[in-house]
Amino acid sequence: MTDTEVQNGLSGEQPQEKTAKQLEKEAKKAAKLEKLKAKLDKKSATPVVQKEKPEKKVKETKESAVYSADTKPGDKKDISGSIPDAYSPQYVEAAWYAWWEKQGFFKPEYGRKSILDPNPKGKFVMVIPPPNVTGSLHLGHALTNAVEDAITRWHRMNGRTTLWNPGCDHAGIATQVVVEKKIWREEKKTRHDIGREDFIKRVWEWRNQKGDRIYEQLRSLGSSFDWSRVRFTMDPSMCRAVNEAFVRLHDAGDIYRANRMVNWSCTLKSAISDIEVDKVTIAERTLLTIPGYEQKVEFGVLVLFAYKVEGSDEEVIVATTRVETMLGDVAVAVHPNDERYKHLIGKHLVHPFCQRKLPVIADDYVDINFGTGAVKITPAHDPNDYEIGKRHNLPFITIFDDEGRMLDNCAQFSGMKRFDVRRNVIKALEDLKLYRETKSNPMVVPLCSRSKDVVEPMLKPQWYIKCDKMAAEAIKAVKSGELKIIPEVHEKIWYHWMEEIRDWCISRQLWWGHRIPAYRVIAPIQDEDRVDQTKTAPRRRRTRSGRKKSCRIRARRLLPPSGTTKTQEEIWVSAHTEEEALSKAAVKLDVPKDQIKLARDEDVLDTWFSSGLFPFSIFGWPDQTEDLKAFYPGSLLETGHDILFFWVARMVFFGQRLLGKLPFKEVYLHPMVRDAHGRKMSKSLGNVIDPVDVVRGVTLEQLQEQLAESNLDPKEIEKAKQGQKQDYPNGIPECGTDALRFALCAMTQGRDLNLDILRVQGYRFFCNKLWNATKFALMYFPQDTTYQVHEPTLPDDLSLMDRWMLSRLSLAVSRVNAGFKAYEFPSATTHCYNLWLYDLCDVYLEYLKPIFAQGTEQQKAAARRTLYTTLEYGLKLLSPFMPFVTEELYQRLPRSDTSCPSICVASYPTDAESPWRSEDLESAVDSVMKMVHLIRSTRSEYNITNKQKTTVHLIISDPRAEQLKNLFNNLQSLANSELSDEQPPTGCSILTVSDKIEVHLVLKGLIDPQKEITKLEKKKETLFQTINKLQQAIAAEDYTTKVPIEVQKNNTEKLSQSQGEIQRLEKAIETLRIM
Repeated sequence: MTDTEVQNGLSGEQPQEKTAKQLEKEAKKAAKLEKLKAKLDKKSATPVVQKEKPEKKVKETKESAVYSADTKPGDKKDISGSIPDAYSPQYVEAAWYAWWEKQGFFKPEYGRKSILDPNPKGKFVMVIPPPNVTGSLHLGHALTNAVEDAITRWHRMNGRTTLWNPGCDHAGIATQVVVEKKIWREEKKTRHDIGREDFIKRVWEWRNQKGDRIYEQLRSLGSSFDWSRVRFTMDPSMCRAVNEAFVRLHDAGDIYRANRMVNWSCTLKSAISDIEVDKVTIAERTLLTIPGYEQKVEFGVLVLFAYKVEGSDEEVIVATTRVETMLGDVAVAVHPNDERYKHLIGKHLVHPFCQRKLPVIADDYVDINFGTGAVKITPAHDPNDYEIGKRHNLPFITIFDDEGRMLDNCAQFSGMKRFDVRRNVIKALEDLKLYRETKSNPMVVPLCSRSKDVVEPMLKPQWYIKCDKMAAEAIKAVKSGELKIIPEVHEKIWYHWMEEIRDWCISRQLWWGHRIPAYRVIAPIQDEDRVDQTKTAPRRRRTRSGRKKSCRIRARRLLPPSGTTKTQEEIWVSAHTEEEALSKAAVKLDVPKDQIKLARDEDVLDTWFSSGLFPFSIFGWPDQTEDLKAFYPGSLLETGHDILFFWVARMVFFGQRLLGKLPFKEVYLHPMVRDAHGRKMSKSLGNVIDPVDVVRGVTLEQLQEQLAESNLDPKEIEKAKQGQKQDYPNGIPECGTDALRFALCAMTQGRDLNLDILRVQGYRFFCNKLWNATKFALMYFPQDTTYQVHEPTLPDDLSLMDRWMLSRLSLAVSRVNAGFKAYEFPSATTHCYNLWLYDLCDVYLEYLKPIFAQGTEQQKAAARRTLYTTLEYGLKLLSPFMPFVTEELYQRLPRSDTSCPSICVASYPTDAESPWRSEDLESAVDSVMKMVHLIRSTRSEYNITNKQKTTVHLIISDPRAEQLKNLFNNLQSLANSELSDEQPPTGCSILTVSDKIEVHLVLKGLIDPQKEITKLEKKKETLFQTINKLQQAIAAEDYTTKVPIEVQKNNTEKLSQSQGEIQRLEKAIETLRIM
C-alpha cells in the first residue's frame, strides 16, 4: 500500500452509494432516536419521586417457652403462671424429675410401712439390663428404657409394690480398652508399664469421673428407677456375691479348668466371648486394616499349595484361607470314598518347612466336591480341625503366642507376626515350587468388636462352667410354662441354644474385672493315690512341637517348695480369702498349711458372669436380706432379643442353680433398632443417633461435627457425612423426650424397629395437639371451680354426645390396659392417640363449642364433668408413655381431690371404673361422622368457603332415624351445615352413606353450575388421557414380564382410582345440569 492510497482513503473497501429505500430507513431511525433523546432529557429535568415499596412481612417465629422460675432442685415446679401458648419440650420437662425423685415416688416403700407387708394388688419387680459404664445412651438404650419405664409406671399406677432397679456394668473389655487408650494417648505408656495395681486405680478414677454420666442420661429420659438401690457390678457387695457364686460352683464341680479352643484377641491378649466377635462377610479379595500392621492384609482369597507324598512324586493339593496356619498342620484329611485319594490313606506327606510328616487320614467330615477334596488339618487353630484332631488322636501344635507372633516351632518364620508370615509363606512355597494359585473366595472374617483385630482360634487353659444340667432345667421351665418368653417365636431359639449348649468359658486375660477367686496350690505329694484324687484338669498329651510328653510333664507336676524332692500335681482351690484357700488346700492334701504355697489366678471373670447374678446380687445375696426376701424372684425381664442366650439364659442358670428359683416369671424381648431404611446402626453409615439429639434437636452441621470427633477414618467419615446429608438434610428437629418415648413404644413389634425420625416428629406435633386441646378445654371451667370424674353409674341428664365421649374413653381404658398386659405396645399407644386426636379433638371439643355458646346450664354442667373425666383419664392413660407433659397438664386440672400429689402415683383407669361402653351409640355416631365427612368432601370439591353454610336434608330408612338426626343436629357444625326437616328440593347433590341413609346437600345459589361443569369436564378429559396411557401400557405384550411387580401394582391401583374418579365426576356434572 502506497502513501497516496492512504491519503485518498483507499485502505479498505470504497463506500458504495445508498439506495433511496436505505436512506428513508435511516431517516426514520434518526427521527426515533431524536424523539427518545427529547423524552429522556425531559425526564432528567423532573425530580424523581420514588414510590415507597411496602416492607415484606416477615413471618414471626415464636421462640419456644423456657421454664425460668427459681425452683431449687427437688422442689415442686412452679405452675402458678399462665400456661404457655404452645407446647415446649424444654419448658415441660424442666424440674419435674428432681421433684419425683426427692418425693420418693419411685421407691417401693412409697405409701406403705414395710416392703415385706403383703400388697393385695401384688408386686412388680424388674432389673435394668445394666448399660456399660463406658457408654453414652444410644437409641437401643432409649428403646429399652421407654418400654421398661412405661411398663413400670403402669404397674405403679395400678397400685402394686413396684421396683425398677437401676445399675451399671463394669464392662471388662470395653472399659479396659478405653482406659488403656487414654493412658497411651496422654503418657505413651501401656498398662504393663504402670503395673496392675496402678492400672486398676486409674480405671477407678476414670469410672468415678465418667461413671455417673449414663445415670444422668437415664434420668433425662424420665426413667422411674429407685436410685437408692443403684448397683455397679464392681461394688463391694457385688464382688462378694461373685466370689460366693464362683466358690460354691467350683466346690460343687460345676466350674472346672480345661485346655480348650477359645476366641483369642491378640491385641487384648485375652479370650473373648462370641458376642464380642463381629463376623464380617467378605465377597471377594479385600484388603483390611489390622491393628499392629502398617500394610493392609489380604482376605477373601483361597491359597492352593501342594504337599509332596513321602517317597513318591505324587502330591496332594490343599486350599486354605489362612495359609500361615499350614505351619501348624499335622495331617491332611480326605473322604474315605474319594477314589482320587483312597490309595494314599495311611501314607504320609512331607511338611516343607517343619521336620514333620503328615498322615493322610479318612474322615466323613470332608466334602468330596468342595475344593480339591483334600483338607489340611490344624487342630490347635481351627474349631472343625480341633474336633477331627480329637477323633483321630492327632497332636495339637500351637504356633502363635499371645500377641500373634510365631513360636519357635515355626522354622525360619519363628518370631514373625502372623500376617507378615502370610506373605512370606507364599513366597517360600513359590521358591519350592509348591505354590499353585490364589483365587478370590467369599469368607467370613471374625473381628474383635473392641480392638478390630482378627480373632484367632487358640488352645488355652481356661475356667469353664458345666451347662448341660442347667440348660435341661431351663428347657423344662419354658416347656412347663413356669417361664414365659414373649413373643413366643423366641421359644424355638431358646430350645435350639439350650439343646446345643456347650460349656461356658468364663475366664478372661484382663486386669479390670472380678479377679477369679481361685488359687493354684503348690504342695508335696505323699503318694500316687493322692495324685489321682486331686487332679482337676485334663492332661495334655503332647507338647506344642507335637512330641509326646514325658511321664513327669504329662502329670503336669509343679516344682516343689525348696527343701523337698518330690514332684507335685497342679491343684486348684477356690476361696473368698487367701487364708481360707490355705485351710481348704491343707484339708484337701492333708498336709500342714506351712508346707503349702498359693498363687492366685491372674485372670478375671467374663462380664456376663456378674451380669448373670444381677437379679439377686443387687439385693445383698448371699445374705438373706429384707430386699432379697421382698424382691426375689422378680416379675419380668425386658431386653433385646439379641442377648437372649448371653444374658437371659445365664440369669436363669444361676437363679435356678444357686437359689433354686427362676429369677423372673416372664421375659419380654423387644426388637432391634435400625434406621428408616432398615439398615443396622453403624457409625460409618452416619445413622447412629444420640437420643439427646432427637430430644433437643440438632443441625446437620452439628451432626457432622460429631463425626469429625469420632474414631472413623477419613473415607468412612465422608461416607457417613453423605448418609447424614441424605437422611437429615435439615438436621433433626427438637422432638422432646415424651415424643421419642411414645414413638419407640408405638413401633415396638417384630424383630426389627426401623426408626423414622419424621415419625418421632409426628408425635411431637401430637404433644402440641394434646397441649392445645387441654389448654382450650380448661377455658370451659370457670375459675375456682373443681371437678371429679364420673362414677361408674352415669347420671340421667347426659347428652348422647357426652355418653359417646365416655364410651370412647371406656374403650381406650380397656384396650390400653389389655395392651400393657399382653405387651402389645402399638395397640396401647394407638388407642391413646385415637382418643385424644380423633375422639376428643376432632369430634367432642367441636361439639362442645355450640353447647358452651348457647346451651342450657344443665347441658354445660354435664359437659364440663364429662370433659373433666376425659381429660383426667386421658392424661393418666398416656402418663406411662409421656410422663412429663402429662404431669404438667395433670397439675393444672381443676381437681376436687388433690390428695394425690403426682400423676405418676395416681390410680390408673380401670374397666370397673369406666363401664360406659355403648357399641350401638358408637355405631350411630360413626354413621353421622360419615355424613359429615361426605359433606366436607363435597364442599371442598365445589370450593365452597367456610363462611357459606350449606343446607342438609337427610333421607333415612334406618330404625335409628330419630337418633341419627338428633346426633347430626349436635354435630352439624363440624360439616358447616344446617339440618332441614323439609323435603329436599331438586338440584341437590345426593351423597350415599349406606343403603338406608342419603344426604341431600343443597348447592343451588352457592355455586355457578356452568362454571363448575366446565371445570369438571377439564378434569374428566385429563383423567381420560391418564386412563388411555395406562391401558396402552398394560396391554403391551411384554408388560407382565418386563415391568416390575411394584410398578404393575401401582398402575392397576391408579387405573382403578382414575376410573372411579370419572364416575364421580359424571355424577357431579349430572347434578349440576339439573340446577
